[in-house]
Amino acid sequence: MVDPIPLHGTSMHDGVAARLRDMVFECELQAGKFIDEVALAARFQISRTPLREALKVLAAEGLVEAMPRRGHRVVEMTDADAEQLFPVMALLEGRCAHEAALRASDDAMLHLQRLHDQLERSAAAHDLDGYYRINHEFHSAVQSLAANRWLDRVSADLRRFMRLWRGRQLKLPGRIEASIQEHRDLLAAILARDPARAEQAMQNHLMAQSRALKSLQRLESDQPTQG
Repeated sequence: MVDPIPLHGTSMHDGVAARLRDMVFECELQAGKFIDEVALAARFQISRTPLREALKVLAAEGLVEAMPRRGHRVVEMTDADAEQLFPVMALLEGRCAHEAALRASDDAMLHLQRLHDQLERSAAAHDLDGYYRINHEFHSAVQSLAANRWLDRVSADLRRFMRLWRGRQLKLPGRIEASIQEHRDLLAAILARDPARAEQAMQNHLMAQSRALKSLQRLESDQPTQG
């Protein structure tokens, strides 16, 4: 498979880093697995030098680990990571919702409503992949509407790690129905320009995701093994 890197004004290794980042988030490069540099260089039609430079970027971001004499491995998020990260993100995203409710323009509110309408359609169709993608876009939009560069910086950095779970909690039976209701509550609070209620709704939403992930992990561990 040949998949050349389009540069569009970026440096070669920046373009490669962007492609690799997407592959990690889409689980095309699987958590805990070593990256086949030779195969990727051939696929992208590049030398291994810009590929290695790109891998250094992802290592600095924490998405891959450099293993001496073995190459690079995609990081794998643990139960302990979830226990620590979800409460932090609940606080950060809650504050994003708080400030978005205070600052968002009427046009921005309409944009959030349109994103929510797409979420409703994905939830009704039980389209987990579509729901996950729009959900990420919705949360990113709330973060942007907060218009706080410091909050944006730290939230964006940590959201990369949240994406490594790629919405796994949505696979829990009944979770997508619960999630869309949480989004309804959140959107209603933002549209009402009620910062305290928006902050609490976002925190509740994030912590519900954490609980759902735990429940899914327990459910999967209780499944009988084949063979």
